[in-house]
Amino acid sequence: MTAVIRSYRDLQIWQRAMALTADIYRLAATLPGSERYGLCAQMQRAAVSIPSNIAEGHERDSTREFLRFISIAQGSLAELETQLLLAVSLELSGQSTIDALLLETSELGRMLNGLRSKLVLRLESSTLASGP
Repeated sequence: MTAVIRSYRDLQIWQRAMALTADIYRLAATLPGSERYGLCAQMQRAAVSIPSNIAEGHERDSTREFLRFISIAQGSLAELETQLLLAVSLELSGQSTIDALLLETSELGRMLNGLRSKLVLRLESSTLASGP
């Protein structure tokens, strides 16, 4: 049986993105104070952008717009992954901590790709149904 989606809050992908964002905030709190307005702020903004864009896209009036917001979320996810890799490179955090977060970003990326594919199919089938 499929769960009923009444709100973006019912979306598993949004829930996972929110959990990742909380993890990023916890990580940022452990980074050196000198990074408060640098890498920490960038990571937090990129992380917040992911569930925010999923939510906003879901609440839009069209599949095409939802796709656009999913694309933005994917871009923010890539940005976050880059920043996590930079944190390791600068030895600001331990490899195991970052590896766990990168595992989560990878899973979220797969989920975003899956949702994107479903939305593309929905868009194509509605275009075919409406005819030329």
